[in-house]
Amino acid sequence: MTNCVVNLHIQTNHHSSAHTFFMSLYNKRGVSAQKEEVHAAVKNLDQGLFPNAFCKIYPDYLGKSDDYVNVMHADGAGTKSILAYLYWKETGDISVWKGIAQDAVVMNLDDLLCVGIYDDILFNSTIDRNKHLIPGTVLEQIITGTQSLFDMLKTFGVGIHYLGGETADVGDVVRTVVVNGTMACRWPKRKILNNDKIAPGDVIVGFASYGQATYETEYNSGLGSNGLTSARHDVLSKFYGDNFKESYDNSLADEVVYIGKNRLTDVFTIGDKQTTIGKLILSPTRTYAPVLRTLLENHFEKIHGLIHCSGGGQTKCLKYLPGNFKIIKNNLFDAPPVFNLIQDNSGSSLKEMYEVFNMGSRLEIYCKAEDAQIMIDAAVALNIDAQIIGRVEAAEKKQLLIKVGDEEIVY
Repeated sequence: MTNCVVNLHIQTNHHSSAHTFFMSLYNKRGVSAQKEEVHAAVKNLDQGLFPNAFCKIYPDYLGKSDDYVNVMHADGAGTKSILAYLYWKETGDISVWKGIAQDAVVMNLDDLLCVGIYDDILFNSTIDRNKHLIPGTVLEQIITGTQSLFDMLKTFGVGIHYLGGETADVGDVVRTVVVNGTMACRWPKRKILNNDKIAPGDVIVGFASYGQATYETEYNSGLGSNGLTSARHDVLSKFYGDNFKESYDNSLADEVVYIGKNRLTDVFTIGDKQTTIGKLILSPTRTYAPVLRTLLENHFEKIHGLIHCSGGGQTKCLKYLPGNFKIIKNNLFDAPPVFNLIQDNSGSSLKEMYEVFNMGSRLEIYCKAEDAQIMIDAAVALNIDAQIIGRVEAAEKKQLLIKVGDEEIVY
């Protein structure tokens, strides 16, 4: 292990030149926080029964019942698998792939949770690999890691059935490995959350993405599975570009490839404990299934809306509002250390950080003020920090205002 303790210089104010530089890096790497081209490509597709719902909800094509709906959702671990590859090659710790299995599951599951689904879910995995670089032992870690997560969730009453999947050797297409999955469910229509109840006067209860929930085995940095292309290239040093050409698009300009200061094995101190940068940015994405199952079963009517702050970070809520509301987030959690590390390396502004990353709060519940404590207590019971982070106001157009210290950020 490299004997390097990382010290952070947290930047909170940046000039417009820094904004331009950061967004230029993001675009040059071929990624988009808002997926504008993807949304344009699918704009003419059927939006389902409830356009404001976090997932598309369709009629019950399987059972032909007006009382049920069908949902199918696909997502994955994204470029986080590249970080796992680098960490495994550098340290020899193959268990890191179990975290990637969790990332691929949770990015599906927690989206389904946001429409009220938490049981009788079918899961099918899709793993594309370069066989020359990703051996069968890695596949075994991913597959057994997936089943282990399902076994743990079952103890909380969250039922997911693993129906296998597709593992393809496509070295001409994939440099290392891509880990994705699909979830499907037939669910009672009356138990679907469609966000249509979100209204002025509602408060927003935020659930922390960091810390250590009772069902987690170690500290979770809170990074999740979004913004990892930026995090990887902005934090890690040229060592990885020089030694692992397979870990990035070789057509990218050198100025945007691994431009950070750190190695994955660098020691990172949080409070009185030490970890490594590798473990910090590879923390498996937290699922909120155990706490949401309790709330959805016992307090369904009190939940007006649910938002999973994944791609698009804290701006995600703007896509699922049922009207022209102003969302004010003026009491967010202090950003946990992993985001300060990324900001320190990238020189990005707070506006960019909150648009790309969850910044410590990855789940939002919209409800009446008098019901907020119920939501908070359910989270705290599982050692997840929760608090009222904002509110909903009437407005002439959809708008988001984030207040961080003395800075106001408008989207």
